[in-house]
Amino acid sequence: MSDSKPAEQFFDAAIGLLQRVRDEETENIEAAGTLLADTVAAGGRLFAFGAGHSSLAAQDVVYRAGGLALMNLLAVPGVVGVDVMPATLGSALERVDGLASAVLDSSPLRADDTLVIISLSGRNALPVEMAMSARGLGARVIGVTSVAYASETTSRHVSGTYLKDHCDIVLDSKIAIGDAELTLDTIPAPFAPASTVVTSALLQAVMATAAASLAARGIEPPLLRSGNVDGGHDWNSRVFEQYGDRIFYRR
Repeated sequence: MSDSKPAEQFFDAAIGLLQRVRDEETENIEAAGTLLADTVAAGGRLFAFGAGHSSLAAQDVVYRAGGLALMNLLAVPGVVGVDVMPATLGSALERVDGLASAVLDSSPLRADDTLVIISLSGRNALPVEMAMSARGLGARVIGVTSVAYASETTSRHVSGTYLKDHCDIVLDSKIAIGDAELTLDTIPAPFAPASTVVTSALLQAVMATAAASLAARGIEPPLLRSGNVDGGHDWNSRVFEQYGDRIFYRR
């Protein structure tokens, strides 16, 4: 066992995963960022969805200083975070057939929009059905998942498929089954998950790519600025005014 401290081991593990994603997902990140830029340029809208802790990465790209103002959270009641009581209800709802279709039917998502779906395992009914239904509406889907789960776990969707099977672009987070990077002889279970760190970094790389892609076309990226810098509120008000018909978190 390594003589380094657990904190150092975790940082090393997270850095290693980030390096793998940077080196192995370059083309997919470029494709995902380009798709977002294509959607913005064509007048489409952007949405992000994640259940449980996967929702953290989705929330990180919505109404975010330095981020695209057009990224909206596609929320499913009861599954967005651990604020629902009991917290285990959120996990149970991820396995409910028909929930995703019902949510999409009442959402603003439409053809030619792009939906980012984040699901570490990609095996539950909710993200699989969400991807299938969104594509059925004519939207494009970017999936962020650990592809390894598809070869080592059983799908919980009636089709036997996984999120990765219903996406236009798949971003593989490389997270190992179980999402725990460290083990110790004195602790009976693996611990220290890194999926939030890696998935958030993946998505911010996609957002950066999208912004640069828009700029390369002569389109000013609809970026938000921090409200804690001078002029930030005025800047954001201008963006909200220009793109108000594609921003749903202000309504």
